[in-house]
Amino acid sequence: MTSTLTLDSDKLCAARLLAVRARPYLATALYALHIVESRTVPTMAVDRYWRCYVSPAFVDRTPVEDLASVLVHEVSHLLRDHHGRSDRFAQAHNLTGPAERLRMNIAADAEINDDAFGDGLVHPEGAVTPASLGLGSGELMEDYLRQFRLGRLTENFAWLDCGSGADGADRDWDLGPDGADGLTDQQREAVKFRVAQGITARPGDTPRAWRRWAEQALHPPQPWRALLGAAIRSAASAPGVGEDYTYGRPARRSPSLPGIVLPSLRRNPPRVCILIDTSASVSDSELGSALLESAAISQALGGRRDLVTVLSCDTAARIVDPICRADGITLLGGGGTDLRTGFTKALRTQPRPDVLVVLTDGQTPWPTSRPPCRTVVGLFPRAPSSLEDDPDYVPDTPPTWARVVHIG
Repeated sequence: MTSTLTLDSDKLCAARLLAVRARPYLATALYALHIVESRTVPTMAVDRYWRCYVSPAFVDRTPVEDLASVLVHEVSHLLRDHHGRSDRFAQAHNLTGPAERLRMNIAADAEINDDAFGDGLVHPEGAVTPASLGLGSGELMEDYLRQFRLGRLTENFAWLDCGSGADGADRDWDLGPDGADGLTDQQREAVKFRVAQGITARPGDTPRAWRRWAEQALHPPQPWRALLGAAIRSAASAPGVGEDYTYGRPARRSPSLPGIVLPSLRRNPPRVCILIDTSASVSDSELGSALLESAAISQALGGRRDLVTVLSCDTAARIVDPICRADGITLLGGGGTDLRTGFTKALRTQPRPDVLVVLTDGQTPWPTSRPPCRTVVGLFPRAPSSLEDDPDYVPDTPPTWARVVHIG
């Protein structure tokens, strides 16, 4: 027999208002949710288009305080892109079937519920937490997925279904991309941006997981290989790089000056010198990345290996080697770091390079004056230094005249 119970919109609005008061930084997202009455959804679920499907029976039997917590929980799935992350994880690990999607939903819930409740939000009965799975707190959905399987600890969560917005698998009740009241890609990104701005502007006692999310939302990881390649190409094609005058071809202005032979400007392929930091603070994996980037730079120059040289340096500059292939380059070093000697050595090579590419972790003194060639710095990640607690500590940062790309 089909229930004739209608959705109590007033109760749901009261729950949304309570959620906004408890988590004001999520207000934009909570009000962006479009409520859709559904008699098919078990409790409450979302799709990736920011529709929230609500069971009238669930609203009727659930206290307002619990509904507020569930609304915060559901909108958190969407803000943290659990549908997209679940799809990517499933594809990368060849996971298929409803059981794996349930496992993703459980892992996503564990990420959210770790610090979602309290401070004005009650803990709904039966909510998944890392502790209920026997796992540690403060990790991401992908981390939890690697640590548990469906079994005794998860048998009480078989009913769980937060919708396609949580695990990426479409449901029968979904209205799909062409349905009414869904948000476009631009609208969804705008909501996330507004929420992230609200968190970073006045973080207060915002949970650490939300602060981490906001930082990534405002400053997403960049495709550093593409950025490094673009920086090198820009430096290599800049005016003056590889240009010289030649009398082998008359200048275009020569006819206007009879009896005078003017040289023409000729552009030669740019020469690139790669300076690799081989000090002890640079790991073997980073050195491996440096060698691969060296080979990639040669390919970017059309395979002209004669135009690319490699120089390794810690506190002393080593021999400048022409590049052949990545596994043919010998890197020497392992001591302290002073790339100034490397700059001096590179600029003394003949012919002088047009572009200097420096691959380093940045823990080095830098030249005080700008070199006479374009400089691109590929910066490896650097662990925080204990000296940073010293108010008089001034870290070594790349100079302003260098184009800096953060690697990794």
